[in-house]
Amino acid sequence: MIKAAVVGATGYAGAELVRILAGHPDVDLAMITSRQYAGERIDAVYPALAGQVDLVCETYTIEKVAAAAEVVFMALPHKLPMAFVPDLLAAGKKIVDLSADFRFQSVAAYEAAYQPHAAGELLAESVYGLCEVYAEQIKAARLIGNPGCYPTSVLLPLVPLLKGGWLDPATLIADSKSGVSGAGRSLSLTTHFCEVHESFKAYKVAQHRHNPEMNEVLSDVSDATVHITFVPHLVPMSRGMQTTVYANLKRAASPDDIRTCLETFYSDRPFVRIHPDHQPPDSAHVRGTNFCDIGFRLDPAAKRLVLLSAIDNLVKGAAGQAVQNMNLMFGLDETAGLWPVPYPI
Repeated sequence: MIKAAVVGATGYAGAELVRILAGHPDVDLAMITSRQYAGERIDAVYPALAGQVDLVCETYTIEKVAAAAEVVFMALPHKLPMAFVPDLLAAGKKIVDLSADFRFQSVAAYEAAYQPHAAGELLAESVYGLCEVYAEQIKAARLIGNPGCYPTSVLLPLVPLLKGGWLDPATLIADSKSGVSGAGRSLSLTTHFCEVHESFKAYKVAQHRHNPEMNEVLSDVSDATVHITFVPHLVPMSRGMQTTVYANLKRAASPDDIRTCLETFYSDRPFVRIHPDHQPPDSAHVRGTNFCDIGFRLDPAAKRLVLLSAIDNLVKGAAGQAVQNMNLMFGLDETAGLWPVPYPI
């Protein structure tokens, strides 16, 4: 059994990690930490876990975490993990970081979007944890930068088609909608019930911090400098993410060409489902799962492709993908602990 620790277990992504790891057949969830709830049982913070997980939240110390776990999930806000990761690596631990601190290859790109990096030298070895694209690198890694939820929903439909030379990288536009849990559990006026109920709005238009993360990966897979136009929206639901991507075709393509490209690229990737033409992806159909559902529609008159994707922002967009990364790092079945039957409604 792999001994695991979740640092920051009482945030939404951390609690989702606790839920998934508690049912993982190859994992012993040995330790959870929380600054705010130290000394309290996790099922007192999240009563849904009663009878399933009775661990007590502990205060983080490198000594306690290193003694308890082989793999450490960092479910903390940006800036905090970079202070902890070097010591954990020195102690021989494998790490999956759910913040942005180790998602970038470029220190300059990270610092332009976030803040000065205290462990920038580690970016050269960290692996971007988009499992369907970088699986081989993930298997050999000791430090994973788990992708953001928006980038996951945008990159998975785009990467195969960019690699296949079907799309003009200069024409990419992504329009994404996220449930409110994507903003985290901390209190904020913009996520209060009265502010989001019966409301639908864009925010951080063309200046969201996930934008440079997407640019770096899209540039990597297309061997060209890519600057995608990205517009996120907040929708009044707790979890789920729906993305629509628009791109001009580089050459003439039929629906069969696009479908063959997507299905071939993801033929052995269990968590990507390519939808039939008559059934666009729906966030309700991936709720609580690690699936990314992808659909598309060609607009031949405009020579434009419309790509559609749906994920659960807390699972495939955070905790589920983190566990998928761990499975690859430890040579386990990629789907271990991630195979719940989706909710029919």
